[in-house]
Amino acid sequence: MSRRNNRVGVTLGVLPLLGMLTAACWAAAPEGEQAGFWVDPDTAGARKARVLAERGREAEASLLRRIADRPVAVWLTEENPTPRVARITEEAAGDGQVPIFVAYNIPQRDCGHYSAGGAGSDSAYRRWVARLAQGLGNRKAVVVLEPDAVPHTVAGCRNRARADRLALLDEAVRTLKARPGASVYVDAGNASWIKDIDALARYLSSAGVKRADGFALNVSNFQTTKVSEEYGDKLSRALGGAHYVIDTSRNGNGPPPDGQDQGSDTESWCNPPDRALGTPPTTHTGHPLVDAYLWVKRPGESDGTCRGGPPAGQWWTDYALQLVRGSLEPPQAPEPPRRPDQESPQQPSPEPPQRPEPQQAGAASAFPAPAADPVTSHAPTSPATASPASP
Repeated sequence: MSRRNNRVGVTLGVLPLLGMLTAACWAAAPEGEQAGFWVDPDTAGARKARVLAERGREAEASLLRRIADRPVAVWLTEENPTPRVARITEEAAGDGQVPIFVAYNIPQRDCGHYSAGGAGSDSAYRRWVARLAQGLGNRKAVVVLEPDAVPHTVAGCRNRARADRLALLDEAVRTLKARPGASVYVDAGNASWIKDIDALARYLSSAGVKRADGFALNVSNFQTTKVSEEYGDKLSRALGGAHYVIDTSRNGNGPPPDGQDQGSDTESWCNPPDRALGTPPTTHTGHPLVDAYLWVKRPGESDGTCRGGPPAGQWWTDYALQLVRGSLEPPQAPEPPRRPDQESPQQPSPEPPQRPEPQQAGAASAFPAPAADPVTSHAPTSPATASPASP
């Protein structure tokens, strides 16, 4: 497995042929900075931070700026993405920055699971991709192509011919890569999902990944960067050395523990407690195959109405604050294991166990569910996917 090298920063030599990653745009960025990605000044998080500051709640506003001041992906789901894509790419180009988009409109999306929808037909999808490309023009942009589409196809997509879906993705790659400034990464799921790396590589190849700039991992998921890189390196080898990007938006504490939702109808991926922001977006990854760490999932937007959350894609201030605070807390050091012959320290006699307070019906854990904030995002929904729960 290829691991981190000792380079400081990223040079053009370790990147694939990415139209957007020019020396002028990236190589001069200091280590740890977001390296020229476009920051939307009017996200729901940015607006909420301004409101809190106006109300004298500067401490909370400062925490939210750790999200609001970072570049996050723009999810494209509307029928005609041309106007918005054109506006954003023009604004970004004027500032010397590169926007990140998620193309999320393939027919049946996740095959009728949690994020149903998408274009109504194959021909409608081709027209949609052409409109996206039209909006890009010749300007620079990163496009993460169709989260979960390939992994769901590997796993078996109901009511959908596998070859047809892969052919649609291959056409989308061709259409987008015809734009000289577009860098395209085909989504490959996450490290906890498809275990057959060779099968996933075959399907990605049929979806055009070798004509793209690489693949994307961990979108809307919580797998750690280390685990994602180990998985990504294996997949890269199966693809002949493909590069990749990782969504680090909420992986600071890794995935929720197994059994967290035992006996509950709540999926572990849906607004799990005690998670944290991950590495901020940057091209300075220190890994020769990882082109960037990106915030693809928009941190602070709900995964759905589980655990007291608002509908998927709506801004949730309390959860956003939890993600920020989780990223600021030092990791807990594990207790050293005790030798079998080591005596336990004398403990006082235990008190009788207290009867636990009853939980509300349907509560998934003892973690207090934050109240949903009325401020909602005007950006398109970035729904959670079924991938974290898929075997």
